[in-house]
Amino acid sequence: MAAQCVTKVELTVSCENLLDKDVGSKSDPLCVLLMDSSKSQWYEVARTEKVQNCLNPKFAKKLVVDYYFEIVQKLKFGIYDIDNKTIDLSDDDFLGELECTLGQVVSSRKLTRPLILKNKSPAGKGTITVSEEIKDNRVVNFEVEARKLDNKDLFGKSDPYLEFYRQTETGWQLAHRTEVVKNNLNPTWRPFRISLQSLCGGEMEKPIKVECYDYDNDGSHDLIGIFETTMTRLQQAEFECINSKKKQKKKGYKNSGIVSVKLCQVVKEYTFLDYIMGGCQISFTVAVDFTGSNGDPRSPQSLHYISPQGVNEYLSAIWSVGNVIQDYDSDKMFPAFGFGAQIPPTWQVSHEFPLNFTPANPFCAGVEGVVQAYRTCLPQVKLYGPTNFSPIINHVARFAKEALQQTTASVSIFFFFAFFSSTPQAPPEALAKSVLAEVPGQLVEFFNVMKLSPPKPAPNPAPNPAGTI
Repeated sequence: MAAQCVTKVELTVSCENLLDKDVGSKSDPLCVLLMDSSKSQWYEVARTEKVQNCLNPKFAKKLVVDYYFEIVQKLKFGIYDIDNKTIDLSDDDFLGELECTLGQVVSSRKLTRPLILKNKSPAGKGTITVSEEIKDNRVVNFEVEARKLDNKDLFGKSDPYLEFYRQTETGWQLAHRTEVVKNNLNPTWRPFRISLQSLCGGEMEKPIKVECYDYDNDGSHDLIGIFETTMTRLQQAEFECINSKKKQKKKGYKNSGIVSVKLCQVVKEYTFLDYIMGGCQISFTVAVDFTGSNGDPRSPQSLHYISPQGVNEYLSAIWSVGNVIQDYDSDKMFPAFGFGAQIPPTWQVSHEFPLNFTPANPFCAGVEGVVQAYRTCLPQVKLYGPTNFSPIINHVARFAKEALQQTTASVSIFFFFAFFSSTPQAPPEALAKSVLAEVPGQLVEFFNVMKLSPPKPAPNPAPNPAGTI
């Protein structure tokens, strides 16, 4: 299953207190961004410009990366002192690097860490800050109609459509084209929406040109008229379509029709990253199937069988999914449950028991904590049945309800994943992709239904010399 790109992110990089490798001047730093491929090999994605003679650079060039929620995207930011004009960095002085994940960057909005040398020692007092800025997410909802358009057809009436153009440094650029309304001089076009960036670069007073044409099958579309406006003036207004050639030839020419904007509404259209960067937390809750259908854990055919390498299907699934989710949970405390087993000391069948056997505190510290709790729990329970995980779903639903009621807190999404004996066996990375790929769309859809805007993020904390977020 191919990973689904949620969006492109633009990373801004700055550094402080870089090592000075130049004699008689200061270092000339450049930042190169590397990504870890699926084959565990680093490859270059982008690099910034060189900043001349500076130990505290703020790089202007953005590093653009495709963001995938469902996979762990490992990044390496390398800082070099550039002393020549070659592209190869092997002959330039290395000033330090940072390894992190893209999930850590977008979930924290701004990541400041110490720079590390190749031998893992600190690069002096040097630090690097990586941030991803929230872009303009405004869109414009339009409802447009026209009346008394010129008839350009000999037999029948005009087939009008509109084209909206934005002004650029090189001229007018098409931003949107409506559908064609057949045989109609008083058309009403279907409602449409377009991003404010695409229409006018986000500037309400920037010129916008609208052209009205009569569609012809042979491609020789006839111009009906043109008008220029701005977003500010487009708010529920009427405009005369002017055909300059017709105006020059015809005395008493008034216009070639009226275009009426019935709705021009600017709204914010939030994305998955808007919610994540706004403070939304994704809480990972694990539920493991301990029913007898798994088979005897001592048998290599059982999904609970731990191989000589120390892994099984459940551990692989926990690691692969948990490693992605943990970047979006600030406290990284994950509730972990089991169902379908007889548990000590009464050996009654339970369909909702914490893997750490602590009902008052079922939370485990990080993915490692979940793995350790599962390893400790497995030999202490007896696989039984039936398969009934509704008590755990109800448990998690209570958590989620409490989170939604805390309107002053960060919005939380509880991601519940039950590992069944019938779960298809697949490579861990493929399992994580298939499970998590739909989460961004579902999260945005949920917030839209609930009419919830991203929570206002807390101010970024001061840089921590110990390297914590």
